[in-house]
Amino acid sequence: MILSPNTRKTLKALETPTEKKGKGSTNSIWRQPLAIVGLTIVGVWVFVAVFAPWVAPYDPYSQEFDKFIPPSAEHWMGTDELNRDILSRVIYGARISLPYSILLVVLSAIIGTIVGGVSGFFGGRVDATLMRITDMFFAFPGIILAMAVAAALGPEIRNAVIAITIVAWPVYARLVRGLILNSKSSDYVTASSLLGSSSLRTLFVDLRPNISGPVFVLMALEVGTALLLLSGLSFLGLGATPPSAEWGAMVSMGAVNFDRWWVGLFPGLAILTAVLAFNFIGDTLRDALDPRTAKALRD
Repeated sequence: MILSPNTRKTLKALETPTEKKGKGSTNSIWRQPLAIVGLTIVGVWVFVAVFAPWVAPYDPYSQEFDKFIPPSAEHWMGTDELNRDILSRVIYGARISLPYSILLVVLSAIIGTIVGGVSGFFGGRVDATLMRITDMFFAFPGIILAMAVAAALGPEIRNAVIAITIVAWPVYARLVRGLILNSKSSDYVTASSLLGSSSLRTLFVDLRPNISGPVFVLMALEVGTALLLLSGLSFLGLGATPPSAEWGAMVSMGAVNFDRWWVGLFPGLAILTAVLAFNFIGDTLRDALDPRTAKALRD
């Protein structure tokens, strides 16, 4: 998985026990400008995706004889090579890009949390085996491995999700393993074991609260990265296939018709705003759930 510098810092800082923060302080964090902007943009895109049939001015798949009509009062974002309204296709693209990006992040987090939790808690040969498997995935550049898997499975949006999930889960496994190793020697874990708690109960009941916050922070930060990877695979022809209204595929068509600037500009701006919004929310969630991480990044 390709990690941004901010995500790398967050991943290192999250592998420390979290501290509790007052309710009033948490509420004030969500009133910060970046949090408000992020929540507003995500809220707008969710609204657009849910109510796309009523919001879109035209049928996104309707074709006409004319083509490449520039932005005008009739078509605010212009039309593409088949005279399909780009605004309508951007709106319908939110129904593909956003849900699949969130889905692959959730799948990656589930797989990585299970692998990292089992590895860190049981240790020994189990830990060594699972971590060597994880290292194998880290040995390859994320985008290259995702391209190889997507090409082997075939160009389809579901196959692109599977490919990126295969690339993304090791990040969560490393994070959860570090959190488990930091927490399993704590007094409350020892007391739980002395009281006769099973390993599964200790892992899922006693240790889970200490790892859920950092995992949610990483998930929020990784939604933007997942959206970029998903759009990148579609851009290369390994994701959504025509005539699907997917943002990455629309940018790809704009690259082919570079002189028609509006074809790729507006879906590219849609990707940009969504990625920035999820990064803003991830930073705010990090400040709210893990103040030690926020302090480490500021320092």
